[in-house]
Amino acid sequence: MLFEDRFEAGRILASRLTEFARRSEVVVLALPRGGVPVSYEVAQGLRAPLDVFVVRKLGTPGQEELAMGALAPGGVTVLNREVIQALGISQPTIDAVIDREQRELERREREYREGRPPVEVQGRTAILVDDGLATGSSMRVAAKALRRRSAARIVVAVPVSSPITCADFETEVDKIVCAATPEPFWAVGQWYRSFPQITDCEVRELLARAAAPAPPRAA
Repeated sequence: MLFEDRFEAGRILASRLTEFARRSEVVVLALPRGGVPVSYEVAQGLRAPLDVFVVRKLGTPGQEELAMGALAPGGVTVLNREVIQALGISQPTIDAVIDREQRELERREREYREGRPPVEVQGRTAILVDDGLATGSSMRVAAKALRRRSAARIVVAVPVSSPITCADFETEVDKIVCAATPEPFWAVGQWYRSFPQITDCEVRELLARAAAPAPPRAA
């Protein structure tokens, strides 16, 4: 399956989540930035509130794209000990990266919500959405953070995933929905015709649009 863009992927994903439509206990949480357009369409399709759940990758010094872990709201951290040990990364270095990414996480939360309070997740069904799963490290730390916030049920939903990663999540969350699990799987972006970087401005615009009151119906 090849998606035209993230919005089309979100509409297709929403069609796989109809059991959660129009249920007051359901919230949709986007992993920014790429997950926000997907989540916008999912939230619209389910008639559910939308919020962001900011997760920051902890990049290794000098190789920022290589993750040694991830950070989620509430100070929840997951570390990849194999990477840390293989590269001999010291604890002070790890602490410095965590501190820097914690500040960035808090900045993004403030900027994206523009003063709106975060959606309450305690006792609710939280649907975590991203534009795809490769290793799933960011999604794992997000799910762990939601457990700590006492979400009643955690659902992970993505348009496309590595088959192995999708299968792994079956034992890690309450439900996993992967619209497509192609093989071989190299990268999320290869399954989209249009896969541009999403800007902070686009994130703010979509969240504001989702939070706006619905227009009154004509008589």
